[in-house]
Amino acid sequence: MKAFKPHLAELPVYPYEHHRAPIKLDQNESPYDLPEELKGELAERLRELPLNRYPEMDAEGLVHKIAEFEGWPEEGVVVAAGSNVLLTALAMAARRVLDLVPSFSLYKWSARITGTPWEGVPLGPEFELPTTALRAHLEDAEEPGVFFFPNPHAPTGRFWTPEVVRTLVEVAEKSGWVFVVDEAYYQFAPADFKRHARELAQVVIARTFSKAWGLAGIRLGYFLTTPELATEIKKLLPPFRIPSPTALAAELAMDHPGYLAEVVEKIRRERERVYLELKAHPTWKVYKSHTNFLLIRTPNAEAAFKGLLQKGILVRRMDGQPGLEGCIRVTIGTPVENDAFLKAAFELEEASGAEREG
Repeated sequence: MKAFKPHLAELPVYPYEHHRAPIKLDQNESPYDLPEELKGELAERLRELPLNRYPEMDAEGLVHKIAEFEGWPEEGVVVAAGSNVLLTALAMAARRVLDLVPSFSLYKWSARITGTPWEGVPLGPEFELPTTALRAHLEDAEEPGVFFFPNPHAPTGRFWTPEVVRTLVEVAEKSGWVFVVDEAYYQFAPADFKRHARELAQVVIARTFSKAWGLAGIRLGYFLTTPELATEIKKLLPPFRIPSPTALAAELAMDHPGYLAEVVEKIRRERERVYLELKAHPTWKVYKSHTNFLLIRTPNAEAAFKGLLQKGILVRRMDGQPGLEGCIRVTIGTPVENDAFLKAAFELEEASGAEREG
């Protein structure tokens, strides 16, 4: 591969193993699809869509709709086919990437594939925010870059208040850092950072239609930022980047946001129920979450993963990251799916106990 940049030879593909199972709780998707009546309306709109024509160059109509929905200036909205595309573009542009450990694996992966220096600051033993260490990194770095800060945090589910985040942003801005608040799960949390971001010059808020909206299949994410930063980010993105059907689906969803609130409330209730029931598990430790998933520390992540898969339930192993030894992550599904997961989780413990006694 002499034609390719040398650093690519040592890189793996994005870390995800494909498995099939009747109950899929591994990718933090919504268990609820777009409501049937809206799907029908989307089908009608798609019939009128000329697929022989390119979509709008910069998805102007979609950008206008998002700006209106979010109460944000159009000049500061940037869209792409998934927020991961936007995050990777930022990593490509950055002089360096600062990250938390553990964190959403895409940040480090994006830095590595783009050849951008990466550094991670470990969270505390119970995933506390290392404020002192972060301040030191932001203030003392030889040159600024991009700091990826998921809030609520993936994969732990932790949430930090806007006031706590703002203190870090103010430190970062003094040194020239771009501070990315990744709010993929903000609908499930007590608050968000949008109001604060309007007052700050170096903040990017990342949001997605893949989680609460239940539209992971359309692949759409967006940034809310300043017009100046938006202009620089757009330089890294191709034209015609949002397929016309994707734009149609997102615009339709934003026209009917009532279903979103109902879905979020269902998932929040189920998250708390599953959390409380798992707290009674003899050997698994479940962490409080402000997302649509729960992080669980088990005695053996491989055994837990395989045992659940044998029972038809697919979860995500997280034990490959520092600080997540023994951890699995389970997406909150429908009540029926969650009941099946809980039943399997306690059955695995009973089986393990019988083996130990034998």
